[in-house]
Amino acid sequence: MLFFKKKLTKTAQVLSLVLASTTAGFSYADTTAVAGTTPQLSVQLWSVKDAMQADFEGTLTKLAAMGFDGVEFAGFFGNYANDPAGLKAFLDKLGLKASGAHVPFEKLSPEQLEATVAFYKAIDCHYLIIPMDQRAFTVEGAKAVAADLAAVQEKLTPLGMQVGYHNHKPEMLGEMGKTPWDVIGKNTNSKVILQQDVGWTEVAGKDPVDFVKAYPGRTITTHYKASAPEPGNTENPIIGKDTTDWKALISANKTIGGTQWLVVEQESYPAGMTPMQSVEASLKGLQAIIADMQLSLIHI
Repeated sequence: MLFFKKKLTKTAQVLSLVLASTTAGFSYADTTAVAGTTPQLSVQLWSVKDAMQADFEGTLTKLAAMGFDGVEFAGFFGNYANDPAGLKAFLDKLGLKASGAHVPFEKLSPEQLEATVAFYKAIDCHYLIIPMDQRAFTVEGAKAVAADLAAVQEKLTPLGMQVGYHNHKPEMLGEMGKTPWDVIGKNTNSKVILQQDVGWTEVAGKDPVDFVKAYPGRTITTHYKASAPEPGNTENPIIGKDTTDWKALISANKTIGGTQWLVVEQESYPAGMTPMQSVEASLKGLQAIIADMQLSLIHI
């Protein structure tokens, strides 16, 4: 299910040139050194947490059958919590990869880092993402989070692994270039992943494409969420039935973000649909958007 493996088209090249422009006084970063990517499709397992806890192997089997290339772990491993080799063998059997994992800072503390790294390396998972830290909800607090991320990354780099941070709404509030997210981006090196959650970025009133452009090569994995569970948010939670400009975001991810994984995440579910059904519907919606982009390129 890899994206179309074509060189940048004229359209994509024009996109790169546009990055030198400004929006509302905010200057985008230079992208000349960012190579194009062909992201694969994953799912954040928090989306189907109840099903995972009820039937770990059965749920992974169903997700693989839906057509996902990988899964992003969320802290539960069924009977494999102490058997990463067994988990890797099961993933291989299903044809799934570990696209990443959400891991709290305490699991990356000096006391727990070695064990945490050993587990995730055993399942060939290289991207460890901090799911949330309330310190990052303010500019001052984000400075401390950035320092912690930088310290962890210094330890992970020799091991071939990367740490990252995942946003909610507060990190995206404020003037572009001065948000808590920007503080993290500007005070960490390019190895630290900026895992943007599209749904939360949008309820903060921002365009997710702008943040991809602002930090080229750092959106290694990104959460494709159509609707964040914000009170009063009436956006349709199924990808393709919502109002997000997914084509613009996919193009930015591929040509600017250095993105390896598009991670479907559901935290809102339409009436009458189970989490598994919702995830499958969003996957199909995303696949349809990608197919339409492929068809458009053929006719350029």
